[in-house]
Amino acid sequence: MTPLNRRPVSLAMAVAAMGVVFGDVGTSPLYAFRAVFTVSDLDPGSLENVLGVLSLIFWSITLVVGIKYVAIVLRADNEGEGGVLALMQLVTSTVARRWSPAVMALGLAGCALFFGDGVITPAISVLSAVEGLELVAPGLEPVVLPLAVAILLGLFLLQRRGTGAIGRLFGPVMVVWFTTLAVLGLLSILQHPGVLAAINPAHALVLLGGHPVVALAIFGTVLLCVTGGEALYADLGHFGRRAISRAWYLAVYPALLLNYFGQGALLLRDATALKNPFYRLMPAEFLLPFVVLATLATVIASQAVISGVFSITRQCLQVDLLPRMRVVQSSAEAAGQVYVPFVNWTLCVLTIALAIGFGSSDALAGAYGVGVSITMLIDSVLMIALLAATRRAGWRWMVPVLGVIMLLEVMFVTGNLQKIPSGGWFPLVFGLIVFWLLQTWREGRESLHRLTQREDCPLPEFRQLVERLQPTVIGGTAVYLSSNPADLPRTLVRNLRTNRVMHALTIVMTVDVAPVPHVLVGSRCRITELMPGLVRVQSRVGFMDPIDVPQMMREVQKVYREIVPPEVRYVIGRDDITTTGRSRMSAPQKAVFAFMSRNAEFAGGHLGIPAHMIIESGAQVEL
Repeated sequence: MTPLNRRPVSLAMAVAAMGVVFGDVGTSPLYAFRAVFTVSDLDPGSLENVLGVLSLIFWSITLVVGIKYVAIVLRADNEGEGGVLALMQLVTSTVARRWSPAVMALGLAGCALFFGDGVITPAISVLSAVEGLELVAPGLEPVVLPLAVAILLGLFLLQRRGTGAIGRLFGPVMVVWFTTLAVLGLLSILQHPGVLAAINPAHALVLLGGHPVVALAIFGTVLLCVTGGEALYADLGHFGRRAISRAWYLAVYPALLLNYFGQGALLLRDATALKNPFYRLMPAEFLLPFVVLATLATVIASQAVISGVFSITRQCLQVDLLPRMRVVQSSAEAAGQVYVPFVNWTLCVLTIALAIGFGSSDALAGAYGVGVSITMLIDSVLMIALLAATRRAGWRWMVPVLGVIMLLEVMFVTGNLQKIPSGGWFPLVFGLIVFWLLQTWREGRESLHRLTQREDCPLPEFRQLVERLQPTVIGGTAVYLSSNPADLPRTLVRNLRTNRVMHALTIVMTVDVAPVPHVLVGSRCRITELMPGLVRVQSRVGFMDPIDVPQMMREVQKVYREIVPPEVRYVIGRDDITTTGRSRMSAPQKAVFAFMSRNAEFAGGHLGIPAHMIIESGAQVEL
């Protein structure tokens, strides 16, 4: 396990971490506390019920977010980067090879479910915030859904401009948000300080023992308080563990607990506040600006999740888990800020459809949590596997602690499975579809590689072919892109046999994605001369790095000064796939893979090569 990069922790960095990293978990008080009572039909005026629910919330936040993610999982960085893909890469590189397929399957499942989270989170967050207007003026209820849809549409329209503009608001707005949460909660607690007894876990056990029939439903809804854990880990590379930890322990954690306990104290004073205990904490005269603040906070939370989906999409593209698609670098300063148009508009359509279809945050709470709970469980399994394999310092206490937390997460998953009839089917179906697409693309690429690799030529045979054909040597430089690091690519062999021509300098280049986020510029290329005029260049990029082949050629130019970068021509294979072959893929998989291949972004754009510098070479391949 690579130690996390050391970086100074400034107040500004910790404040920024509050905005970006804790947006999801920071908006959970809007709907989580109310949802527990609504779903389980508990009496909100009962002292034991309120203390039991608060106890479950307190220990869930403390164990799952505070201990599991902040204290343990954030230590598992891959060259400073986090998230389920980074964790999967770490585990794959450390466990025995026979476990690699299982680890890969878990990683793909985590990615698929994270995409589902990116659809549901904006819908439930924005709806729950705008619903505060009903308390300002009951007559505004008909405009809640249209307004929420308009905000969501505006949010997705802004994505093409990048996260920079919204990002400047992240820290300051969320500082005001968490401060407000803490103050409102504290004022309410002072009126009923007895709620602090909920820190005793015995109250949670009494609640579950006294209501065994709805115990799983309670677990399924309490999960809503900790749904930001995976997003927190995914944003590790932006701020580092120390900044995230400081923001959590000094600001976010106490603010959340004070607000949840404040809502509990309010219910004990007035059980009718259950309709919206969060907004009822605020005096009526300040309710409208508070709704505006809550809406800004939920937009920030949604923006953070959407940006996370863009980021994980690019990671999937880098390790060839998705067909090529256009990725726009939306910031010249921040490499992590990207915009993926296809993903953005797909999320937009699905999110708005969810908001309209479910109609309210209470209804969406049934769909929210199923995928997140499974993703959290996957994180725990992978983390335990990593700790057991590496046996780094502290693993003897981390593994048992994670084992205990896994029991809690199993209860979360079991409880959320009960939501399937009331909307929990959506993240499961969506996740299964995405998982199948990821797996189909992966299997299709492997099958295609096996078939096309047969046309590739070993170096000794290629030398014999050159001696036999005696090709004409023309000036200039040609670069043949290949995924085979050992043999000469079929595009070069076809050109030699058909045209009997070779360039004065012929370069065979492979671009590999390393299992680390970044590879330093200047150390990405390894150059080997195969024969006079024929050179192999093996290039490596991190899975968070953009691929720029012309930039890599500038590194090669330091060795071969005769290269004139603007005059280099790049030869790329582009085969026509048919589904009449005998590969092990099923007929639907073949059809979907062929469709995705035909509609994938042109390889030149993915590799950063201008269109006028590309020559295509293709044939028909039976899959």
